[in-house]
Amino acid sequence: MINPRYKAFSVAASEGSLTKAAELLNYSPSGVSQLITALEKELGFPLFERSKKGLTITSNGSAILPVIRELLSQEERLQQVISEIHGLSVGVINIGAYSSIASHWLPGLINQFCHQYPGIKINMMEGIHQKNEEWLNNRTVDLVFFSYKKNMSYDWIPLADDPMVAVLPKSHPRANDSSYPIKEVVKESFIMPAQGRDDDVIDLLKRHHVQPKISFSTLENFAALALIEEGLGMSIMNNLITLNYQCDVVKLPVDPPSSIKLGIAIPSLENASPAVKRFIDFAKQKLMQP
Repeated sequence: MINPRYKAFSVAASEGSLTKAAELLNYSPSGVSQLITALEKELGFPLFERSKKGLTITSNGSAILPVIRELLSQEERLQQVISEIHGLSVGVINIGAYSSIASHWLPGLINQFCHQYPGIKINMMEGIHQKNEEWLNNRTVDLVFFSYKKNMSYDWIPLADDPMVAVLPKSHPRANDSSYPIKEVVKESFIMPAQGRDDDVIDLLKRHHVQPKISFSTLENFAALALIEEGLGMSIMNNLITLNYQCDVVKLPVDPPSSIKLGIAIPSLENASPAVKRFIDFAKQKLMQP
């Protein structure tokens, strides 16, 4: 039985609002408040600072939140194992992902998976690499789809290599070339997606000792593509994020060739719930490159 006090605390921390937490948990706001107050009395310290603007988690609350979420995850795992023993496939899977993967891989994958396992509910969140790591570390999500980084403290399941491409306006002097030299970036008006913190692009440029002159920073890649279409600069992106956008730009492979490794990161595959393991196996079957 999942501890309702822990669940109320976790959801309220995510939402920053008793009202929103109550809606998600099918409780009244006063019911959620009572659960949190009871947990605070049990622990002996406040978990939130309450104001008219909502809830702000305390430092003590932040310290125990990952542990509480790990306990909730293990309780969910227990329920799923019991259901598996009874021949039922049920559970909840929380997924984090790059926007490129959330846009191009996951819709079809989730649709197929949910048709095959209708008792398993999937929640998806999308964000840049740093945000996905944060969600994974504080157990907001069970697993993330993003790119491989050295020395990660997670179990890693590789799925595919995604080439890096230079995206240029059609008027660019190199628009008709067969590739784009990475060293040329220093001469460009560079557009950096992901709030100016695209880890994959930054890592690539660092490896080649290139310091770009960033003219624009965008939240999403489609905004960067629109700026490029207007001739306001160029960028480098992983190819997957550029697919299906109706922008009149030129894409060239970078020189020297480079790609990122896309896959699934999870704190512990061995300790994952049956539903999560089933989803990972399904994703490997559908997405893994031969």
